[in-house]
Amino acid sequence: METKRKPLCPSAQSDWEGAQVFGVVGGTADTPETAYLLRPQPITEELIQLAGPVRPGEVFRIAAPCAGGGCEHFSTEESKCRLVDKTVRWVPIVIDKLPPCSIRSDCLWWQQERKAACMRCPQVVTENLKQTLEMKNAANPTLK
Repeated sequence: METKRKPLCPSAQSDWEGAQVFGVVGGTADTPETAYLLRPQPITEELIQLAGPVRPGEVFRIAAPCAGGGCEHFSTEESKCRLVDKTVRWVPIVIDKLPPCSIRSDCLWWQQERKAACMRCPQVVTENLKQTLEMKNAANPTLK
């Protein structure tokens, strides 16, 4: 019997089981921009070292299987990710066409919000020290 794979969270941490890098954050601190890899790369110690001296989430876009109810951003009652819900509502669009993304077919954000999530995704940095107010609010699990 085939088991259904969990969708991928595109805002995962490097230490999550099944974590893989699908993009590299470039641009500037004020205007980050993700460059998407042709194929996701598994997280290795060597890859983590490439991020130094900063944390991997500041440099890499990392995907891993969605933790569902184990994540503070996931609403089990609604069976959806509130992080992408708020990102789509509060964070501005930064591109005018879908970026070439190697995880899209398995991405929870794509499955939940489709193109609206992808049009904001390039500016998302999981560990961003210069977040905009909109990004800060979207990432705050206590805000609805």
